[in-house]
Amino acid sequence: MKKKVVSILMVVAMTAGMLAGCGSGSSSSSDQVTINLYQNKAEISTQLQGAVDKYMEENPNVKINLETISGNDYNTNLKAKLISDNSVDIYALGDNVTNMTDYVEDLSDEPWVEYAVDGSLEDVTLDGKVYGMPVSVEGYGLVYNKEIFEAAGIDASTLTSYDAIDQAFANLQDQIDSGKLKDKYPQLEAVEEYAAKDTYIPGLHTLNVPLANEYSSATELRNSDELGLKYTDGFKDLLDLLTKYTSSKDDLSKLNAVDFSTAVGGGLAIERVAVTQQGNWIGPELKNISEEVANKMGMLPIPLKGVKEDCIATGISIYWCINSKSDDKVKEASKEFLNWLFQSDEGKQIVVDDLGFVPAFSNYDGIEITDPLSKEVKRYIDEGKTMPWVMGGFPSGYEPLAAADIQGYFSGQYTFDQMVDHLKADFAELKSEN
Repeated sequence: MKKKVVSILMVVAMTAGMLAGCGSGSSSSSDQVTINLYQNKAEISTQLQGAVDKYMEENPNVKINLETISGNDYNTNLKAKLISDNSVDIYALGDNVTNMTDYVEDLSDEPWVEYAVDGSLEDVTLDGKVYGMPVSVEGYGLVYNKEIFEAAGIDASTLTSYDAIDQAFANLQDQIDSGKLKDKYPQLEAVEEYAAKDTYIPGLHTLNVPLANEYSSATELRNSDELGLKYTDGFKDLLDLLTKYTSSKDDLSKLNAVDFSTAVGGGLAIERVAVTQQGNWIGPELKNISEEVANKMGMLPIPLKGVKEDCIATGISIYWCINSKSDDKVKEASKEFLNWLFQSDEGKQIVVDDLGFVPAFSNYDGIEITDPLSKEVKRYIDEGKTMPWVMGGFPSGYEPLAAADIQGYFSGQYTFDQMVDHLKADFAELKSEN
């Protein structure tokens, strides 16, 4: 997964003996290795830098430069870097692996492969070879502030259907408007926020909900030349639910200016709103702002009315790949770092405690998940209340087009039916080009 449109550049200064301007893996001695790690999860950049620093402290012959760029620019920048030079060694897969075959190292023989959870390697396996490491199992639904719901007298455990959630949101909005909750939550102005500006919110996660109930997997969608989108009524109801209790309910075009930081840092974290469509990846972000508020978070289902209502969407948001064109010594060092982070006892604790991940590997026995939202995701998984992430089957370049179509609906540029027509047409056109 996976998210606010920011650019965070973290590069450890080159040591005095290093040659200026050298490419990846260049060093002043045969023992020194430089790894450039390029990834797209801005919400964990600080925690990941901490893991990198820890590894370099324990392995002084290894230097890791971490660069994080999230949002719409990631895929474009990644491909430009891969094509133009050798400045990327480990990278987050932001596209279909079939579009990256010139730059993916075969990882089939890595020790973590046998522990990858069932189904987690499907999207990075070609001709029986594994080309990506699953970073975590992530899930998204309607993240909510449990204490605000309790203060409003709403029993969140009963919110397992579209109608129940809708009625609870209406009740909470009435209490906010009447000022009943103002003493305890002075900044609370609306039930929810929806970050339509960030293309992955409407163009991937919201659109995935109806499609996840039509296609069984990303592979099935990828093999389709046309976008079915047969659950249009449920899709319209979901868009209504996500937007009609925001402060922009009277002018949905304003949602097109709302981004991740507004919805999360300037919304949930300061208790300006009580709900937003998001996933467990926001745990570290919330914790950085207010650990007290972060500990209040729970997750409600993201319902497709009349189809599947009491569930969240879960999947592998990103995979880390190793550039097959990197120097052999760098590739080996990169594999060692990934094995340390995801398979050593020390690394496993970092993955769960600091990064807030639900492990994508089965050999994490005895490692307790501490992040409240990750606990929620694990609960839904254990209860079998999930739908798949089929959005990985979108053709390359579809996310921004789909988001623009949905933003056009919010702005009044399109009717709902016109928006659906555009979603289908954009999908078919991209499929015909690929």
